[in-house]
Amino acid sequence: MQDDIPTLRRILARDRTIAVVGLSAEWHRPSHFAAKYLQEHGYRIVPVNPRYPEILGEKSYPRLEDIPFPVDMVDVFRKAEEIPAVARSAVAIGAKTLWQQLGLMSEEADRIATEGGLDSVWDRCVKIEHARLFGGLNWAGVNTQVISAHRSKQG
Repeated sequence: MQDDIPTLRRILARDRTIAVVGLSAEWHRPSHFAAKYLQEHGYRIVPVNPRYPEILGEKSYPRLEDIPFPVDMVDVFRKAEEIPAVARSAVAIGAKTLWQQLGLMSEEADRIATEGGLDSVWDRCVKIEHARLFGGLNWAGVNTQVISAHRSKQG
């Protein structure tokens, strides 16, 4: 796994087209929230979910192999046992990065990805890492400027 700060910065600066495997159309799901954040920050989101024809205004594809254009990153929101197959597909389509979301840590998928020449990140949220490394923590109220080292003047 590659998760040092320079590597994460390089990946997030380079990979501008992101296929989100398991992206939900439901606004309250973590995959939707993360993808919307990335979309708002200039990334092209490619939904991969056979349940929906469109998510976040983008055509949804049933499988990675059905996407008719190059994808830089494959961001995975699926069960751990499904990730090795996703990793094989990511290698097959020529992606540059396999990113396993927070809580997902398939060592087999990591091995498949790295042996296939991909960067591999696991157990990290792409939205959180982008916000941390590129100054987006204010999105959704995280940096509200309420917390301060200065004492408030209370009467």
